[in-house]
Amino acid sequence: MTTGNQWINGYLEAILDVGTGIDEHRLPSKSPLAREVAATNSSAVTKYFVEEVVATFDETDIHRTWMKASAVRNAQERSGRLENLCWRIWNLARKKKQIELEDGERLVWRQREREQGRKDAAEILEDLSEGEKVDAVEGTGAKMSRIGSFVESWPDQQKGKRLYIVLISVHGLVRGDNMELGRDSDTGGQVKYVVEFAKALAMMPGVFRVDLLTRQISSPDVDWSYGEPTEMLTPGCYESDVQEGAESSGAYIVRIPCGPRDQYIRKELLWPHIQEFVDGAIVHILNMAKVLGEQFLGGEPLWPHVIHGHYADAGDIAALLSGALNVPMAFTGHSLGRNKLDQLLKQGRSSSEEINATYKIMRRIEAEELSLDAAELVVTSTRQEIEQQWGLYDGFDVTLERGLRSRSRRGVNCHGRFMPRMVVTPPGMDFSSVVHDTSDSFEGDSDASADGVMSPRADPPIYPEIKRFFTNPHKPMILALARPDPKKNITTLLKAFGECRQLRELANLTLIMGNREDIDEMSGGNSSVLTTVLKLIDKYDLYGQVAYPKHHKQSDVPNIYRLAAKTKGVFINPALVEPFGLTLIEAAAHGLPMVATKNGGPVDIQQALNNGLLVDPHDQKAISDALLKLVADRNLWSECRRNGLKNIHLYSWPEHCRIYLAKVAQCRTRHPHWKSNGWGEDTVDADSPGDSLRDAHDISLRLSVDGERTPERVSLNGSATLQKFLSNLKVADGKDINVKSLKQSLNKNQEQKLQDTLEESEGYKSSNSWNNTNSLPVLRKRKRLFVIAVDYYHNSKKDSAEGLLSIIWEIFKVGRSSAGRPPGFVLSTALTISEIISILTTGGIAVHEFDAFICNSGSEIYYPSPLYSEESGPGSEFQLSIDSDYEEHTDYRWDGDGLRKTLTRLTFYEDETREPFKTELIFGADQESSSCRCLTYDVRNPSAVPKADQIRQKLRMRGVRCHAVYCKNATKLHILPLFASRSQALRYMFIRWGIEVANIFVFVGETGDTDHEELLSGLHKTIVLKSAIQNGSEDLLRVSGSYGREDVVPLDSPNLVHTEGNYSSETILGALRKLGY
Repeated sequence: MTTGNQWINGYLEAILDVGTGIDEHRLPSKSPLAREVAATNSSAVTKYFVEEVVATFDETDIHRTWMKASAVRNAQERSGRLENLCWRIWNLARKKKQIELEDGERLVWRQREREQGRKDAAEILEDLSEGEKVDAVEGTGAKMSRIGSFVESWPDQQKGKRLYIVLISVHGLVRGDNMELGRDSDTGGQVKYVVEFAKALAMMPGVFRVDLLTRQISSPDVDWSYGEPTEMLTPGCYESDVQEGAESSGAYIVRIPCGPRDQYIRKELLWPHIQEFVDGAIVHILNMAKVLGEQFLGGEPLWPHVIHGHYADAGDIAALLSGALNVPMAFTGHSLGRNKLDQLLKQGRSSSEEINATYKIMRRIEAEELSLDAAELVVTSTRQEIEQQWGLYDGFDVTLERGLRSRSRRGVNCHGRFMPRMVVTPPGMDFSSVVHDTSDSFEGDSDASADGVMSPRADPPIYPEIKRFFTNPHKPMILALARPDPKKNITTLLKAFGECRQLRELANLTLIMGNREDIDEMSGGNSSVLTTVLKLIDKYDLYGQVAYPKHHKQSDVPNIYRLAAKTKGVFINPALVEPFGLTLIEAAAHGLPMVATKNGGPVDIQQALNNGLLVDPHDQKAISDALLKLVADRNLWSECRRNGLKNIHLYSWPEHCRIYLAKVAQCRTRHPHWKSNGWGEDTVDADSPGDSLRDAHDISLRLSVDGERTPERVSLNGSATLQKFLSNLKVADGKDINVKSLKQSLNKNQEQKLQDTLEESEGYKSSNSWNNTNSLPVLRKRKRLFVIAVDYYHNSKKDSAEGLLSIIWEIFKVGRSSAGRPPGFVLSTALTISEIISILTTGGIAVHEFDAFICNSGSEIYYPSPLYSEESGPGSEFQLSIDSDYEEHTDYRWDGDGLRKTLTRLTFYEDETREPFKTELIFGADQESSSCRCLTYDVRNPSAVPKADQIRQKLRMRGVRCHAVYCKNATKLHILPLFASRSQALRYMFIRWGIEVANIFVFVGETGDTDHEELLSGLHKTIVLKSAIQNGSEDLLRVSGSYGREDVVPLDSPNLVHTEGNYSSETILGALRKLGY
């Protein structure tokens, strides 16, 4: 209900006391208002009208509607209207109670899971010293300062560095000049912050270039400047550098096409286009890294020093970019989804489903959780944000974070558990335009006359707008600047002022409460606060002592601060909770002492500036006493003013950037590092004769004109050759694949087909010059790539093989019949490499027909082409080469052994409904199918199996960061490294081998594994094969009440098409033509 309407709250209590027994002829009578309504009621409630009221009324209008209904002169009509409104209130109260009950159950479950997570992590803290144990379990209080512990600032001696920093802020209208702040809810303080932050970073010694990535908008609804691909913000500190390449320095806004090109859409609708932004950002970063590398590193790319996401959508993007590029990530939440969800639920006006539909809040929360998974550094403004906001998330626990950090400092194994490092770094401010009087008397004012009266000629326009309210405008001004929101607690301030006679005699009160036209047209909460303010002014007879102007401009705010300082006034922020308190810093910069709430960010500000007093916002007397103390004691006022001006530099942009860069410097340095593996990249042209031979071989593919398979066969010594092949089937770094499993999976007929495949492979090797030491991998030369990611599985291995093979052959036909150079082929699947070879052998397909295999749900990449190595020599047998660079790439926050121990605790299901109590096994470890970066589990109890997002939630609460995928028709569970997935593997190949992402064509079914939807969006082309897959695992992806596919995949994307009818080569070709193939 609306805050301040005590009569409604009392009436609600009376209704709730009655409960659901209320009916058409019985109204609650405990409240005086209810008795009045009941006494005048002479008509029954019409069911239809009540249902219409319940369905269409907005509770924020209740007070206004009640007043209008009470003013109706006809007694019978008035009675009917009031009765209908009573029913509406009763329905809202019941709804609010139900929401509170559901929210309470959710919080209880989360608390229980959090405690269990701490209990499971207790083994980590066992060997801590006694002092560390005390520090680890205290959690909050004074010890919290260690989270943002002081580090040495970024020194000026870092000027020799050439750092490249990437910032991301996606939503809103972002430009360097004439920012349209306040145009809409997406274009506010965050836009101003990131632009100023980029400019300030570019001026720091050692920072060469800063790119602020945002969305490109070419819409007639906004200015043309938002469609410009690049905008320079500042040339940076290298503008006068005579060295070559200085022209690339500075800060830039880089706009990435994302979503509908001709539409400006609100942030809640941007979620399906995140993957597209990621791909576009990779293209830009790769180009810029190459340009900067050629200037300074002799051709080696200059990778970003850090990628920093701002807000949840940019955090999601930064996490994916960090995984694809293998560079550190930082994150700033600005405002957090869980905190907003809790606040909206407490209001009781909307259910979680309604909130999710409006704000896409669950998608936002998951993006913030992913940001916690990936970030090495989380930048916060206050300690309150860490304790009370980030503490709501599955991925952060203060107690566990302390224990892990303590172990990390001592070099003790954390068993695969990680927590992001939270640092308190208040936002910076630009004080260049701040002008204040450095004296402590009016005589020093440049705008004052000799008698101390300010000259009207020097007054800005806002001065007379404020002073017209006052009988004596020269008294010290108590200034409050806040929206008329109940949380800002303006009414308590007004009561404190009105009830303190001494304070009224010494000072005036100015309330800057935004801009307004008609109070009745404002939202319910704002309208209620303003109405209460006017009533309190009348109640305490404060006319001539309180100013409340209707309008002011943003440019007037500095002058308002200046006016308050000239009168030796005080700035007050009495909010119930203040997350940061930017106005307190602005006031201090203009020489104003402060009185502020003791809840939230002002505690940190007071500790840094020491320029005022903190109070309990609920205590009227404490507020009035603090204000009176500062206004009456001139020495104290002057001391607070001097302290504020002396220490305000701590909140300047240079200081903010120095602390930020010092914190980032503590992150583990990561960047892509490619090993040569004998793959020389500079000695063979992309159109070499060897490549032409490969293309000729690809085109033939043993296909006749009518499309039938006609493999050539040459007799071999079957068993000897097969044994030789299997024994020599090794990965490039010497590790054996699961050969035993492969041998067992082949029958006599399959052995013969394998011999045929080997014959063709060896014949091809002898005639193909690509096996020489200095050759390029074929992927480097491909202009187009067909990625077969169809999750075809069947209970029968034979049926699974035949179904997948039929799809592969149809796609092969399309690719090999293309004009010009044929595309490369990649098989992306949850199968192991042994299972892949077995299936291909069954279908008579040579392994080298594919350029790469992405297996185990994206945790491993194999290249089946023969490679030279010193160990094997140029005459070596056929090899499968695992990409060890990719293994390093996805190794971030992965500890397989520690994860196995944690998962052991989560593989059991406790059925509390059974008597006696029973524990059942949900998952069983599949050691044979597991690998070093893919833990495989068999699903033993399908009825009790948790969703994939529930598994990730439980693991996050235990400090474990990974990727959970159900596959093979929900019969297997894969646990992978955080940055390992089939979609990220494609991005890795794009970065590693330089294949243009727009020329990658991904073939998927209509359903598949739980990572299926990750393959549907982005800049690559996606072809959905109708009728190819009947069953999948996607029902196990998310719990009900979470977000849906429409929040992940743009269903109207021009890069996504479906085949018509089936998946024959003809229909596939038709779908490809729609994509411009």
